[in-house]
Amino acid sequence: MHHEHEAIGLRTLEDISGLILHSHDLQETLDNIVNLVAKRMNTEVCSIYLLENDGETLTLQASKGLSKTSIGKITMKISEGLTGLVIEHRGVVNIENAPDHPRFKYFKETGEEKFASFLGVPLFERKTPVGVIVVQTREARIFTQHEISTIATIAYQISSIVINAKLLDSVRTKEEERAFFERELAKAQQEAVERERQAAKGGKGQRQSITGSPASPGFSWGKLYILNHQGGRKGARAAIKILPRAEEKKRFLVALEKAKIQTLYMEKRVASTLSKEDAAIFHSHLMIMEDRGVTGRILEAIDTDCGAIKAVEGVVDHYVAAFSQMEDPYLRQRSADMLDIGRRIIDCLEGKESRTRLRDKRIIVADDILPSDMATLNTDRVLGIITEKGDINSHAAIMARSLGIPAVLGIEGLLKKVGPRDEVIIDGTSGHIYINPDSGIKTEYERLQRDHSQRQRELEGMRDLPAITTDGCRMHLRANIGLLSDIRVALANGAEGVGLYRTEFPYMARKSFPNRSEQFEIYKKILEGFNGLPVNIRTLDIGGDKGLPYFEYPKEDNPFMGWRSIRVSLERQDIFRDQLAAVLMASVHGNASLMFPMVSGIDEIRQIKEIIGEVCLELNRSGIPFSRDMKLGIMIELPAAVQTAHILIHEVDYFSIGTNDLIQYTMAADRNNAKVKRYYDPFHPAVLHSINRVAEVATSERKSVSICGEMAAIPIAAVLLLGMGITDFSLSAPSIPVIKQVVRKVSRETAREVAAHALSLESASSIRAYLEIVKAELEL
Repeated sequence: MHHEHEAIGLRTLEDISGLILHSHDLQETLDNIVNLVAKRMNTEVCSIYLLENDGETLTLQASKGLSKTSIGKITMKISEGLTGLVIEHRGVVNIENAPDHPRFKYFKETGEEKFASFLGVPLFERKTPVGVIVVQTREARIFTQHEISTIATIAYQISSIVINAKLLDSVRTKEEERAFFERELAKAQQEAVERERQAAKGGKGQRQSITGSPASPGFSWGKLYILNHQGGRKGARAAIKILPRAEEKKRFLVALEKAKIQTLYMEKRVASTLSKEDAAIFHSHLMIMEDRGVTGRILEAIDTDCGAIKAVEGVVDHYVAAFSQMEDPYLRQRSADMLDIGRRIIDCLEGKESRTRLRDKRIIVADDILPSDMATLNTDRVLGIITEKGDINSHAAIMARSLGIPAVLGIEGLLKKVGPRDEVIIDGTSGHIYINPDSGIKTEYERLQRDHSQRQRELEGMRDLPAITTDGCRMHLRANIGLLSDIRVALANGAEGVGLYRTEFPYMARKSFPNRSEQFEIYKKILEGFNGLPVNIRTLDIGGDKGLPYFEYPKEDNPFMGWRSIRVSLERQDIFRDQLAAVLMASVHGNASLMFPMVSGIDEIRQIKEIIGEVCLELNRSGIPFSRDMKLGIMIELPAAVQTAHILIHEVDYFSIGTNDLIQYTMAADRNNAKVKRYYDPFHPAVLHSINRVAEVATSERKSVSICGEMAAIPIAAVLLLGMGITDFSLSAPSIPVIKQVVRKVSRETAREVAAHALSLESASSIRAYLEIVKAELEL
């Protein structure tokens, strides 16, 4: 029965995506959805109520089963009725016989007196309610957990549609239009002055060094490919012949359909090469292209005899300006989506190839890298990325780091300083680029490149060798990963599995929480990608420095000491249970273990295990297979966990020491705060003795202990940790060959001697001085 409901949910979601392509506004989309859901869920009624801007009034917006004349007319306060109760409880309301409930509010015009059961699920926009989806049946019954999960999944999808529609509606008033166009005119005048000033100075072809933001480490040298999104716009098209209005409208509509097909292609390509989560942005692009307000505005502009291209440009500029003015950074990012959509439609109008094909290896230079660029570029020929816009958190930076491509972003006026004939050296580590470098700079970078290549060849030879000390101690070096694209990088560096899979990364790439089925698919791909190698999955670790744009956090003076990690999971058990179920379901597809972050005491572990037991029971009853012997562990990151390690070890199968947070909490030093950076010291005696204590506790109980964090990637620290008895490391994939090389040139006995002496010293400075001597002796 569970499989049947899950299949219904997935098929319904797919069909909702299809409905977007055939619906032209919010009302039509919602009408189609209620009909589809009622049919698939086999209920007599499916209705959607939306919350008005006052935050107090619910309006019946669409319904299958209730009287059509009541749609748009039935309203109620959130303090009224069962639908209002859903908003008040901010959760599911499941009633067997609704008319008998004290909160039941009867509206004669709906004709709903003949329906008994009631299931209401809220629609949320980043924890703010925006409406309710309701299903009803004539039969008095309680809806099952699987049915609730299916409706909850659909609710997420509907929320996205409502949010996008409201976002577009928010920029459609005449007052906003006048304000934006006035600002745009002033900006254009200012830009014209600036262009004249820059033209007087000259620019391209000169030898110069420029600094931007280092976004992805490494360096490369080569010729350029100018990806100029502004290149053919506006003034350059003044001579284009404008056809009669009817023909221009036809040209636009044909181009729009081509752009939609391209968008579907991009969505599928990114989903297959990376993940569905990475491809989710193109789903939003389709919705915008289907919005009647957007297309209607373009068709109106064509009626002014400006032509299809200028009409698209004008409307896109209008929305870009609107989104750019919004305070919420999440919504401001939508301006890049509008630019991307507009560019693709114009390319179709001009008959241009949207896909960028590089014939030779090139450094990409662009004003910005848009989602469609990354979806269509043949990235194996990209030597580096340099942009005028963007920062370390931009789409281009994330992708470049994932692919190991050097990147420098945020160089103002870049496109005025380089030309297609220029050569550039890009240093993604320091953030420098050198345009047409002189022979001295070339020589130095050639030397660095030779040294780097030689070093890489040495390390590549390490990939298939075991990590064994000179006296035969076997170590296991595993990778830290966060994305599906990390699988290839990890295996290429010889990872023996995954020591830390950060599950929050797919959450960060989305605009709402992934449901159970979506998570299952991601975890399944990760496990299958490592083909039987161990994969240690950490549950959601958000809060502190890791936020989600759609999840509201309490305002805290010190978020690192606040509501984060396992504390969020234990309070928001709906999210936690979905993740646990997804991991358990995926566990049969590989060698999975599950660990929990920021645990402080035994009560948390026991509560976690109780919840896992309940989830296992639910899966068992539904006949869903899962691994019944999956190991459970905790991350040791808090001094409280260090001090009670001898108690905690009896409740888990293993420990993983998270050095990044352990150092931070032990030393009371925020690792991102430059003022206290010197206190964040992995070689402080308090840190080393904490690690040693945890290792001794686990070893005495014959349970495994691993190290996870930046400390594991420091060669001399690896010797020290090995000497403490830790033989399982989890580190960034490119660091694995480096540490393997260190392991293969030392003995465990030597490492023990180094650890014993370091632990006998009284200060961080004396420990560091001693380790410098050891580094020289071991030639590390």
